Amino acid sequence: MCGISGFIDFKQTSSSKDLQQMTDSLKHRGPDGSGYELFQKSTWQIGLGHRRLSIIDLSETGKQPMRFEHLWITFNGEVYNYAEIKQELIGLNHQFIGHSDTEVILHAFQQWGISCIERFIGMFAFVIYDTSAEKIYCVRDRAGIKPFYYYYQDGLFLFSSELKAFHQHPRFQKKININAVAAFMQFGNVPTPHCIFEHCYKLKPGHFLTFLLQESSYSITKYWDVYDSYNKPKHEISFEEAKIETEKILKSAFDYRMVSDVPVGVFLSGGYDSACVTALLQKDRTEKLKTFTIGVPDIGLNEAPYAKDVAKHLGTEHYEYQCSQAEALELIAELPYFYDEPFADSSAIPTTLVCKMAKKQVTVALSADAGDEIFAGYNRYDYMMKHGKKLNQLPKFLRKSAANLMNVIPAHQIPGFKNQYNFANRYEKLKGLLNDPSAKNMMLSLSKQFTDTQLKQVIKHHFSHIETAYLSHQLLKDHHSPLAYMMAIDYQTYLVDDILQKVDRASMTASLEGREPFLDHRVIEWAAQLPDEYKYYKGSKKHILKEIVHQYVPKSLMDRPKMGFAIPIEKWLTTDLKENVLYYLNDQTIEKQGIFNVNYIQKLKHDFYNGKRELALKLWYALMFQMWYEKWMN
Repeated sequence: MCGISGFIDFKQTSSSKDLQQMTDSLKHRGPDGSGYELFQKSTWQIGLGHRRLSIIDLSETGKQPMRFEHLWITFNGEVYNYAEIKQELIGLNHQFIGHSDTEVILHAFQQWGISCIERFIGMFAFVIYDTSAEKIYCVRDRAGIKPFYYYYQDGLFLFSSELKAFHQHPRFQKKININAVAAFMQFGNVPTPHCIFEHCYKLKPGHFLTFLLQESSYSITKYWDVYDSYNKPKHEISFEEAKIETEKILKSAFDYRMVSDVPVGVFLSGGYDSACVTALLQKDRTEKLKTFTIGVPDIGLNEAPYAKDVAKHLGTEHYEYQCSQAEALELIAELPYFYDEPFADSSAIPTTLVCKMAKKQVTVALSADAGDEIFAGYNRYDYMMKHGKKLNQLPKFLRKSAANLMNVIPAHQIPGFKNQYNFANRYEKLKGLLNDPSAKNMMLSLSKQFTDTQLKQVIKHHFSHIETAYLSHQLLKDHHSPLAYMMAIDYQTYLVDDILQKVDRASMTASLEGREPFLDHRVIEWAAQLPDEYKYYKGSKKHILKEIVHQYVPKSLMDRPKMGFAIPIEKWLTTDLKENVLYYLNDQTIEKQGIFNVNYIQKLKHDFYNGKRELALKLWYALMFQMWYEKWMN
């Protein structure tokens, strides 16, 4: 895992210093070395920069940017099956000077062109400069594990693993995209392919960008799509056969993620996903895996006892770290730097802490993200399966009448419920679902923090809703089910823009490579075609995954409510973070920025501090934006 950055400058005003400053702003991603290549042509300049975190081939032969014949590359990530591809290339008379996967990518590109990416199993974001064809190729992996930002304006194309590198180029124009602000306030992140700045984008997962230098223009091509698997017929296979094949594919994916020339560990929470990774990896190994767990007992976040029991049963070398609430709170001030685009998932805090702990023992750590998106683990799937059908079965006139009545009677006037936590927020969402109980509306309702109506009150000026994968219509009618619809949407939205962004930045904060074994593309390609009932069975989420785990870990150790990495936002905003709220959300600051409606922010603060605790997340979103703004715009 590394950091990449660079530019194409058709006005030829960039310098080697600009390239070095852009690249070195990513030093936390690659503290082990750096490389810079500047190409001066008659009508353009090209800069390729690289910060190295040495994982495979620790020698100088793994240094980047790397050249092979007429091809140059700067690469972030890992191609796990590089050894097999290398053997195939040797059979085609290719000769190698080192044993890095970077060199294999270059040779594969020379042999098969851009179609070589279809052979890769891994996580990757890379740029290849073909000096012969005068083309630049920018590629992002299928699931979007590795980030890739780009900017194009006024003859300047910038690219990087993180936005902060762009601020180091003197011609980068950091103008806020108000539509992206609106999206952030709803989703807690800026959805792909959009960015918080104008003229700036994220390359979509499963896509590559081709820049034709002679024409100073680019095009984007899709090479992989999760819907290609969801739109195939379901496997006609018994549950037992499906379980055996699923375990086989998972084991292959997990084993690939152990390929490394440096120590590797596994994050173990005690939940089913991480237990699955740990169990399948440890079962055929005599050497003990290193497993890591974190707990913050002060705030009720402590899975350590469960993880310890699982680790003991599986026989791993287990490390647990108990951190204090003070340590967690101190980290909040650092978040705007490492999450250099507005980001509101508070679990970034414990995720960063566990990465810092793991780095003391290993350089690579396997995470267990995406088990929920692939095998139906989220509570919202439960909600949809249990209540969606019932809502749709209600006669339309009854639903509309109930919604109209709720419009007349506000939440705070409902006796017996008005004091329940988050009742007002749930009340508003229920109104929307009564008007439209479709899977699409349910997905949006459960994913948004601010409703469309509230958003118009929050944002001061006119904005437009940006196009996102939340509105995808790619799931064909013949293969449509509410569960498949929600899981496919999550795979392209919440997974990419929340979970993967969180883990990438948290691990890179500690210069730790985070690997995602569930995100081997072969896993989702197989699981998408499994019958829904193999994933969600009689109210049991992740049914097939649980049955695999129960072969190695007793059900008695696993059967408990899902905890997650939630932190007590409501409590913190009323105590330790109240000063932050008063500082960052004061009237003068809000008025000067001209983004939010001062009266709405005033009311939000007033209502929250006068008992409406269900507004905590809305206030947190506003606070996270303001902290980001002060760091990067002032």
